[in-house]
Amino acid sequence: MKAEAFEIGGERILPGERRTVDLPVSVLSDHTPVTMSTHVINGKRPGPIVFVSAAIHGDEVIGVEIVRRVLQSPKLRGLRGTLICIPIVNAFGFLNHSRYLPDRRDLNRSFPGSETGSLAGRLAHLFISEIVKRSDFGIDLHSAASHRDNYPQIRVTPGRPKLRELADMFGAPILLTSKVREGSLREAASAVDCDVLLYEAGGGLRFDEFAVRVGTTGVLRTLHGLGMIAGKPIAPSKANPLVCSDSYWMRSPAGGLLRTFKKSGDTVVKGDVLGVVSDPFGEVETPITANTDGVIIGRSELPIVNEGDATFHIAQPARHRNAETALDLYTADVEGSTLFDEDEII
Repeated sequence: MKAEAFEIGGERILPGERRTVDLPVSVLSDHTPVTMSTHVINGKRPGPIVFVSAAIHGDEVIGVEIVRRVLQSPKLRGLRGTLICIPIVNAFGFLNHSRYLPDRRDLNRSFPGSETGSLAGRLAHLFISEIVKRSDFGIDLHSAASHRDNYPQIRVTPGRPKLRELADMFGAPILLTSKVREGSLREAASAVDCDVLLYEAGGGLRFDEFAVRVGTTGVLRTLHGLGMIAGKPIAPSKANPLVCSDSYWMRSPAGGLLRTFKKSGDTVVKGDVLGVVSDPFGEVETPITANTDGVIIGRSELPIVNEGDATFHIAQPARHRNAETALDLYTADVEGSTLFDEDEII
């Protein structure tokens, strides 16, 4: 069966063609036009339609690099189906090194949006109508906010069995069941029957090679699992993902200067001291101890904390006993570049 032309933004991308299409978003106060640049690869043979998006929050640059590497991969030659890549959804925030839009709205709380709404609402509406409604599946790439760090993890919506299959294809070290938030892309996409994987890794406004490599290979693994790219399968990790159904934040019991003893990706047991908060005079030191066994999937990198500030994000895997070994094997795979074929462009 022969593939058909793919239409987006009023343009037709023929089978075997790849093209960047600029979708108009708005015009700035100085009359500068702003677009959402979308790169479409339409395969010669039919298959799923998948989108990969990044920088919904403008300071999350790790996802932008992941999209760049995916688009440069020779594995996309002979693609089946259609791949839609949007490396920078929130161009306003990206240009201003900001998580938010100029009106301080969070785009990922503004879906599905409105054609006549606020700037955030209009951008959300454009993304849903032009990208999500044309797609079978999506992979949305995120990082932690500034001054925080996330260990690479895939978050899936409960009650969506296809998402679990996609998550297993992706192969991140952590798989976390996570309820959707009101106004999020995942919620709006689910409403139009488009399953979206959420990848979280690293922190805002900085690169993290480990996070980028896990994300790049995860996207390519998913495309391979969907039958969109052929050839030798991308080597999976020696360890299965740690499946976690719950997580919680440890909050600072006092204000002061935080010294951390644990990093993202470390396993902990109940009672472990994760860090210490000291007052500026050195008279009082208050430990932060783990409430349960688990693995740290995120933490604050800011040493200045107030009482009640989030410090360590701990997920609880179903099988904690071998968690440390599993994560060590995964890290060795990534740092040794064994997750990439020799011809992989990174």
